[in-house]
Amino acid sequence: MEHVVKKKVLALIAVLSLATLTACGQLNSAATLGDITITQSSFQATIDELLKERESVDQSQMQLEEGGALNRSQLRFLVITTIFDEIAKELKLSVSKTDQATTRQTLVEQSGGEAALTQNLVAAQIAPSNFERYIRAIIITEKLAAALKAAGIADDAVDVRITELVNAKAKELEVTINPRYGTWNYEAGDILATDSAGDAIAPQQPAQ
Repeated sequence: MEHVVKKKVLALIAVLSLATLTACGQLNSAATLGDITITQSSFQATIDELLKERESVDQSQMQLEEGGALNRSQLRFLVITTIFDEIAKELKLSVSKTDQATTRQTLVEQSGGEAALTQNLVAAQIAPSNFERYIRAIIITEKLAAALKAAGIADDAVDVRITELVNAKAKELEVTINPRYGTWNYEAGDILATDSAGDAIAPQQPAQ
């Protein structure tokens, strides 16, 4: 009898340990897409960077997100750009350094030059370290659009087809969002707030 009880206790400890590890995994992940993890630390760094950049520019004419809305939009950006990368891998769409340099130059010129870039990135709510990620997503979108048009898809239907591709890949990968930020809505391709979603992450303070 004692042996049976001991086995049950050990089994229970094993289950509890697994549950604890799973919970820790969720806490350390802002989002997962299949076997891809957007870590809490990398997401926190994005929020910190954005808030710091805001301090260096005039925000008076900007409509900037705060709180939970900021969290959701930034995490959605990371999720969507990851999905674009996975679509590019599947379809073997390459993004060369020349593509990236050319697109970057065009975007910088359109924003008014390097001097105005910081102001424009803040207004667009793009962290400087994610600018290249944004550029890559633009290039992939353009290549997808060109491929769809070449396949006979009408110009006015291209955006819809790209959205369908993104949503299909999201379902395939099974996007999971840390509950503190909300839940992924496959139809909208967005993060919806839930009661358990917290407010904006405060920027990390340096150790005293």
